[in-house]
Amino acid sequence: MSVHTSLTPSPPPSYETRKVPWGGVLFSAIAAVSWAFLAMTGTAALGLHLVGADTAGSLGPMTAAVVAMAAGGKVSPSGDVAVFGLTGAGAKGAIGLMPLGVALVGAVLLAWVFLRSLRGAGTVIAARELAARAGAVAVLFVGLLAGLAWAGQDTIAIDGASLGGGSGKGGGGLLDKLPGLGNIGGGLADGLGGLINAKTSVGFHVDTGRSLLGGLLWVLAVLLIALLASRRTPLPGGLAAVHRIVRPAASALVSVLLLAVLAGFAAAGFAALTGHEPGRIMGSALLGAPNGVWLGVPLGLFVQWKGTATGELAKLLPDPVDRLLSGRVGQPITPGRLAELDGRVWLLTVAAALMMLAAGTLTAVRTPRWGTTRTGFAGRCALRLGAATAAAFPLLVWLTGVSVSANLSVFGFDAVGAGIELHGSIPMALLLGAAWGGAAGGIGALLALATGAAGRRSSPYSMGRMGRAAASDSSRTHPGVAYQPGPYLPSPVYRPEQDEPNPYKRPPSGPAPHTAPTVAGRPLPSHPPRRPTRPPRVPPPDSPPPPGPPRGP
Repeated sequence: MSVHTSLTPSPPPSYETRKVPWGGVLFSAIAAVSWAFLAMTGTAALGLHLVGADTAGSLGPMTAAVVAMAAGGKVSPSGDVAVFGLTGAGAKGAIGLMPLGVALVGAVLLAWVFLRSLRGAGTVIAARELAARAGAVAVLFVGLLAGLAWAGQDTIAIDGASLGGGSGKGGGGLLDKLPGLGNIGGGLADGLGGLINAKTSVGFHVDTGRSLLGGLLWVLAVLLIALLASRRTPLPGGLAAVHRIVRPAASALVSVLLLAVLAGFAAAGFAALTGHEPGRIMGSALLGAPNGVWLGVPLGLFVQWKGTATGELAKLLPDPVDRLLSGRVGQPITPGRLAELDGRVWLLTVAAALMMLAAGTLTAVRTPRWGTTRTGFAGRCALRLGAATAAAFPLLVWLTGVSVSANLSVFGFDAVGAGIELHGSIPMALLLGAAWGGAAGGIGALLALATGAAGRRSSPYSMGRMGRAAASDSSRTHPGVAYQPGPYLPSPVYRPEQDEPNPYKRPPSGPAPHTAPTVAGRPLPSHPPRRPTRPPRVPPPDSPPPPGPPRGP
C-alpha cells in the first residue's frame, strides 16, 4: 500500500494574518526614540551654551527644560521674589514657546528611523502591525519625556550685592541697566532699598502633566505627518488611495518647508560670519531658526498677526517687528505695516510666493497622470495642494505663536515686568492657505505639463504597481527590493493624450528619404582569381636501407 505525498508547498499566510514581529517592533522603537532624544539634547545643549545661558545656572536642567518645551511641554519660572516687591500674580511668569530648532531635529530623526522600520515590512503592512509600531514609539517617547520633566528644574541663587546701583565700589550692576528705573514706583521701588543687601533665588520647573500630554500629542503628530509625507513607505491595504491623493502634495509641501529652514540656517551662518557675536547668533539659530522661518511664511502670504512686546524681552524680536510693537498693545502685524518701516519686507512676500510655486511644481511632478486632460490634471493638483496648505498653515501659525511673561531671571536673561505676545489668525491662515495652495498647484501643474515633467517622479505606490505586486504575491516572502521597479516591473510607456500630437506619427521635416534619386557610382573592382592551391606533400613511405657493397673472400 503506497501513500501519495504532495510535493506542492502550502501557501504562506498573507500580510493580514501574519503575526506582529514584537522583537523588531521593540528594537525599532528604541532606536527611533533614543536617536531623537540624543539629537534634541545635543542641539539644545549646544544652543544654550552658544547663547551663554550656562553662565547663569547648570546646563543640564536647562537642557532638559528646553527639550521638554520642544516636545510640547511648558516651563514656568518660580522662586522667592518678595525682595523685589512683587507678590501674587506679579511674582509669577510663564513661558509658552516651542524651540522649533530642537523639535525639528528630533522629529526628522524620529520619523526617519520609524519609516525605515516600516519599509522592511514589504509592500503592504497590516493595520495592527502599524498600530503596534506607532504605539511602541509613543509609549517609549512619553516615558523618556517623564524623566526629562523630572530633571528639568533648577534654582539659581542671586546675590543682591551684584545688583547694586553703581554708587558703590563695584558699580554697574543690573539696576543700572534697567531703563526708566527712576520712574518705577509702587512696591518695586519700596523694595529696592533692601535688595542691595539681600540674597534670593529664582528658578524654573517643567509642568509634568501638561508636558506628558503635549509630548504624546507631539509624537503622534510627527508620526502622522511622516506617514502622509513619505512616498515610499507601505500602508495598510485599505489606505491605498492615500498614495496617489495625499502623499504627492504632502511630500512637496514638507520638502519646501524644510528647504526654507535650510535657507534660514544659511542666512544665520552669513550673519555669524559678518556679525559681532557669532556664537550668540548661531546658538539662537539652532534653537529657533524654524520659528522665524515658519512665522515668516504665513506672514509673507498676508496672514495677519497681532503682538505685544514690553520690557527687556522686546529686544529679542527682529527688526522691524520690535519697532512696530515697542510700547504698544495688540498691534496688527502685516507686510504693509512692516514695509512702512523697512521696504525690504516685500522680499519676504516674493520668497514665500516662490516657495509655494515650487511646492505646486513638485506636486505635479510627483502626481501620476492617468488618462486625464491638461485641465483635469491641473485642477487635481490645485485641489490637493490647496487642501494640504489649508491644513498646514494653521499648524504653522499655532506652532510659531509666542507667549512669554517673566518677572525673574530665567535661562540667563533678566526681565522684570517684561513679556511678549505674538499670535496669528488661524481662520485667516486656513482661508489663505487654501487659496495660495490652489493657485500654486494649478500654475505648477501647467509648468510641469509645458516642460514634460508631469508625473515623471511618481512613486511605485502611487502608480499602483506595488499594490499589484502585493496582490500577486501577498505573502511577500522576498526582500522588499524584489518589488521595486525593474525588469519584472517595467515603467509605464508614454502615451500621448488626445489633444497633443504623437511624436512617432509626426511627418519628417524636409524631403522624404524614399523620394531621393538613385545615383550610380563606379562599379567595384572584381576580385582577382585565386591562385590554385598546391596539393599537400605526402612523405614517401619508409623503405629499408640499400644493401652495402659485397665483401671479399
